Amino acid sequence: MRFKDIVAECRPHQYLKNGFVIIGPLFSEHWSADLAIRTALAFTAFCAMSSAVYCFNDILDIAADRLHPTKCRRPVASGAIPINVARGLAAGLACSGLVLGALVSQWAVLFVLSYAIVNLCYSFMWKHVPVIDVFLISTGFMLRLLTGTLGLGIVTSDWILLCGLMLTLFLGFAKRYAELRSLIISKKNEKLSTRKVLVNYTPEMIEQFMTISAACTIISYSLYTVSPETVSKHHTNYLIITVPFVIYGIFRYLFLLHKRNGGQDTAKDVLFDRHMLVTGIIWFIIALLVLINA
Repeated sequence: MRFKDIVAECRPHQYLKNGFVIIGPLFSEHWSADLAIRTALAFTAFCAMSSAVYCFNDILDIAADRLHPTKCRRPVASGAIPINVARGLAAGLACSGLVLGALVSQWAVLFVLSYAIVNLCYSFMWKHVPVIDVFLISTGFMLRLLTGTLGLGIVTSDWILLCGLMLTLFLGFAKRYAELRSLIISKKNEKLSTRKVLVNYTPEMIEQFMTISAACTIISYSLYTVSPETVSKHHTNYLIITVPFVIYGIFRYLFLLHKRNGGQDTAKDVLFDRHMLVTGIIWFIIALLVLINA
């Protein structure tokens, strides 16, 4: 067993999703060293717990993953990491996540624990139930967002929470669309997909879900930037200049989904597509500059 196999099993590139923890502090009224430290701890807590969930799911899905053309290369499915070691790794990471969450606040540890419970419910009961499966995925992101707000003692706008919900639903349905497309294209359908829920979806249905959630994301974020509450809180109405970057990011993601076979791994799509990466960086820098100079 090699160290790089353990790292691969933890899926570090997926830690990008834990960036939802940072949104609350970014749009908070007051920044401080204490807030930065607690934000880093909360972010790390979710990194540990999310890696624990990945380990657990790989153990649970080992038989199906071994039949999959790409998932069979995962450390647990390939045998690079023995099941007993994977169990110990999952337990250790889960405990670390809870300890780190407890160092932040009672709310933070509660949200980290809730994230683990939601994923257990997803794995054992709800991942084969259409629509609910995506809502549970979205719930995991919302728990990150709540950790970065309520868990850190930050009061945030309802528009931001609504935007986070709509964005994560959009990404969840985009993932289902990508999986369904791969299932349809493949001539070995039974071996390609480990998700039985896909038989309940059609491309047309998911496209409607994506259209609604994408539109709601853009509208809710736009309304947040111009709401009297936001202008009064940050003493600026210039946050609206970040809206075009949000719109372009969503449109670019749809382009990747339909023309570049993207959508199955959101983190890779964002990190390895130059347009998505640059757009995200520019959005962050402009939002930061607007808030600093407000």
